[in-house]
Amino acid sequence: MILNREYSTGYIAGIDEVGRGPLAGPVVTAAVILDPNRPILGLADSKKLTEKSREILAATIKQDALAWAIGRAEPEEIDQLNILQATLLAMKRAVESLSIVPSHALVDGNQAPNLMCPVTTIIKGDQTEPAIAAASIIAKVSRDKEMILMEEYFPGYGFAKHKGYPTKMHQDALMKLGVSEIHRRSFKPVQLVIEAHNL
Repeated sequence: MILNREYSTGYIAGIDEVGRGPLAGPVVTAAVILDPNRPILGLADSKKLTEKSREILAATIKQDALAWAIGRAEPEEIDQLNILQATLLAMKRAVESLSIVPSHALVDGNQAPNLMCPVTTIIKGDQTEPAIAAASIIAKVSRDKEMILMEEYFPGYGFAKHKGYPTKMHQDALMKLGVSEIHRRSFKPVQLVIEAHNL
């Protein structure tokens, strides 16, 4: 059940990420400040929505929210920083890209990015906080579209289907084709392929 809690007065930004688990592609985050006068029906954890529902809701969020922004960290940054630090960096980038400066941020999970405003972390926040749910939808739609596009640039890996997650199809393709430019070389399954191919 989505709850509307009052954390403070002012603009409340919800923040969430998608793409921590994949072997390829960026980690993408979103920050959303909803308009309390324009509630959006149907907000939920993006993973529990159909692709069509996510796309419809993403369009509504972009139209009706007071502000929204995307942040990201590239595979090279993930390899340099580790996935947690890269995710927190992407969250910071999303918030700093907002057209409105938030007075408080609600973050899904238990790790807080370093922001200029107070931050409240909420485990499974995408199931209870409308702004976090909205951010999860924006982030997932954005990353999914990008990974579908990557199928054209890096054919054979199946990015359009698995979006970079470590499915059997993906790992079989990795062993056959080797590592692409968008693979995360610090992730163990990718490291094993690098070793097998003597890269």
